[in-house]
Amino acid sequence: MPLPPLDPDAAAIAAAAAELPPMRVRGIAAIRAALEKAPHPQDLAVMAETEDRVITGPHGDIPLRVYRPEPGGPAPVLVYFHGGGMCMGSIHSFEPLARALAAASGAAVVSVGYHLAPESPPPAQFDDAYTATAWVAEHAAELRVDPDRLAVVGDSAGGTLAAAVALAARDRGGPRIVCQVLVYPGLDRDMAARSMTQNADAPILSRDDVRYLNETADAGQGSPDSPYRVPAYAADLGGLPPAVVATAERDPLRDWGERYADRLREAGVQTTLTRYPGSYHGFALQAAYLARGRLAVAETGALLRAKFAHPLPF
Repeated sequence: MPLPPLDPDAAAIAAAAAELPPMRVRGIAAIRAALEKAPHPQDLAVMAETEDRVITGPHGDIPLRVYRPEPGGPAPVLVYFHGGGMCMGSIHSFEPLARALAAASGAAVVSVGYHLAPESPPPAQFDDAYTATAWVAEHAAELRVDPDRLAVVGDSAGGTLAAAVALAARDRGGPRIVCQVLVYPGLDRDMAARSMTQNADAPILSRDDVRYLNETADAGQGSPDSPYRVPAYAADLGGLPPAVVATAERDPLRDWGERYADRLREAGVQTTLTRYPGSYHGFALQAAYLARGRLAVAETGALLRAKFAHPLPF
């Protein structure tokens, strides 16, 4: 059966990227450099205010950047974790998505510059993510945000972290999270999933790219067994905050996110799952160039606005 087609704008970008060697050939240093050098779109969402902070974490300083789309407060707040397979990406390279989410949701966004593997082995990434989320909740008044309207948001590896923080917040009795937003999240390690085999040669992220990033992040640490590293390993998903899950049709990770969403529903967690056709992994970060990416950010923002307007106590 032929694979579903990409949207025309996504197909054009995929064609331009087709000449790039696989990630394991390029190497993590070159991939990082290319990501950080990529120019930002000219029409970044305008913020009323941005502010850089640094907090202390268990593995050293954690940089944060606060984006406020509107002046005043207290505003709802998104604690945002960027993608990059746990071993690349930064506040800078994922700034377009952080700003877009702030504009779409009307919430302040706190973007977390967590330590990267393999220089900082896991669970440093999770530890930083949980520490930052707890810090935002504890310093809500100082940040002019509402701790009762706090959501965790992440794309790709950041989605892994958002789901893990939601699990840990449940297990540890806080901080209170009203929603978890998981955008094409890397929640599992099942390399035999249908989407893995169907999209083995997908543009932007192939199955072997996934293997390479996992190998790089896990270097010297053995196979992960904690649900705080692989949320799909959690035995019980009950009692978690409502979830918004977005997947891409032509993404090897697609089934990982959709299976997790199904498990959340079965556990009684209110869950919205949207599969975006004609799209590949990372399409939300490219929203400035992809119509489907703009739609996904707008729909995610609208759902967050609704949840912040009508928070449910759990």
